[in-house]
Amino acid sequence: MLGPLDYALWLAGFVMQLAVVATIFWRHAFTRYSLIVVYMLCAALVQGTQFVYLLKYGVTSRQYYFAYYYLENVLTLLLFFVVIQLCHRVFALIGASRYVRVAAALLVTGTALISYFVIRGHREHMTKDFVIQFGQDIHFVGVVLTYLLWVVILRLRNRPARLTQVVLALGIYFGATAVVYALRNLFPALENGFFLYGLPISGLWLPVAWTYTFLRTPDGESPAARLTPSSNGPA
Repeated sequence: MLGPLDYALWLAGFVMQLAVVATIFWRHAFTRYSLIVVYMLCAALVQGTQFVYLLKYGVTSRQYYFAYYYLENVLTLLLFFVVIQLCHRVFALIGASRYVRVAAALLVTGTALISYFVIRGHREHMTKDFVIQFGQDIHFVGVVLTYLLWVVILRLRNRPARLTQVVLALGIYFGATAVVYALRNLFPALENGFFLYGLPISGLWLPVAWTYTFLRTPDGESPAARLTPSSNGPA
């Protein structure tokens, strides 16, 4: 049975997901971060759907279990398209050819499509281990892709502050979630403890970090909106 902490995490996640959407529109950043808006709206819808399944079938039911993990994995696939949009912006900043940007987009899209068809092909016999393993795999792919994107950002001499913070928050989210899954595999006894709360907490990080980023981090061409690497070399 769920306790007050479970419901608090659930409500906080739902509220913060909508907060990201509100702050993006408030900062007039929809055209640059439209897929984040789509993703966060879908995440809020998933939160509501999972809550309905919880009330109707109970937390220990098979229906709720697969609704929770199935929707979470599909939601992670949607997050890959956010990575596509971020890749497009970052590659444009370094003057890369459109062929490089297209290759990055195809890589992420291909990963998402293959993963989707894997889930679809196993939907009639999705075991507990398969669902959790799939979640771990797609988060690991997210770690790799975000790391590559971060390497490109580090090569920029004048990094857009907001874009940098958005990518950094995404990398921390993918990394933290992958660690939670890895600890679950190494220490199965933690499944009903750390694993139960680790995923909601890591999931809460992303909307909180993005809300702060869009509220407090400037965007544009001003010096305050740019991060310039400092030189600490010898005089």
